Amino acid sequence: MDFSDYYSIDMHGFSEMAPPQFEFGSELTAIPFPTETPAATASSPELEAAADAAAAGCCADERRLRRRISNRESARRSRERKQRRLDELRASTADLERRRRELAARAQAARGRLALVRLANAGLRAEAAALSRRLAAASRALALGRLYQYHAAAAAGSLGFVDIEQTIASLIG
Repeated sequence: MDFSDYYSIDMHGFSEMAPPQFEFGSELTAIPFPTETPAATASSPELEAAADAAAAGCCADERRLRRRISNRESARRSRERKQRRLDELRASTADLERRRRELAARAQAARGRLALVRLANAGLRAEAAALSRRLAAASRALALGRLYQYHAAAAAGSLGFVDIEQTIASLIG
């Protein structure tokens, strides 16, 4: 058997393979696929219709083959787009993860500074309370000293009227 017995190549360069035809009997023989229709037999209307149907079938086969090739190319482009999108998402994920770590570190540092500020604030509040107590004690001591002076001056007769009740009220308050 010859290679051309099974294959035919059309005008677009696509090859078709005709399945081997076997007859029943003791010997298997292949019937070659016809590549051309004889011009002498093309005159009958049945043969013209068959030739048109074969041409339409051939065109349908060509369309099917082109559609299959187009679909494969479209699927390949779709896979490439999906791969690019996946790569972009992975890069974005890595960038977001890096930014999350940076922000977590900054937040931890801010929490540390906040703890220091709160500690310093508590120390300043305690110092302010102690100073307020000392100031109040100093004010009472001054008022008590003035009370003694007024009392001594009144006993000596050098001062006139001293409001002792007002001085005592300032010491209590």
